[in-house]
Amino acid sequence: MTIRQETAKDYPFIHFLNFIAFGNREDETRLIERIRKFSCYVPDLALVAEEDGTIVGHMLMSKANVVADNQSQEVLVLAPIAVLPAKQKQGIGKLLINEGLKISKQLGFKAVFLIGHPTYYPQFGFQPARPFGIELTQFDVTDDVFMVCELEENALSTIKGELQYSKAFFE
Repeated sequence: MTIRQETAKDYPFIHFLNFIAFGNREDETRLIERIRKFSCYVPDLALVAEEDGTIVGHMLMSKANVVADNQSQEVLVLAPIAVLPAKQKQGIGKLLINEGLKISKQLGFKAVFLIGHPTYYPQFGFQPARPFGIELTQFDVTDDVFMVCELEENALSTIKGELQYSKAFFE
């Protein structure tokens, strides 16, 4: 299994993978296409899992901001992540997330946010974000699914305010 950065020639299969992984919906595929066109796109964090020359997983992290009192701190959001249905529950998602978190830290980001399954993501260090003084109003989600992973010790002591996803998520 190889985890690598996506390339333009991967785009058609990434589209197919996300389409079938999300129940034949195009919402996520369109989101990926929009993110690639916005300044929130971080090519180093657009990752594929490749097995025997076939892409079996894809994950995207993009830039967002936590805003308070006219100040903004750049952070990351993880969305979406997908694995081919026939390859799910084999650790491919874990490989993608772990590599993404490692690269995020190397790039100097201090935190990664997501909206996701409250029993899956804690194994990577994700925990509910609101107790740290971070709000999310762009999406109506419960506290247990709005999570953050601190990439630098005590980083969340200085990140406060409202998480604002890129406009790419709403066009």
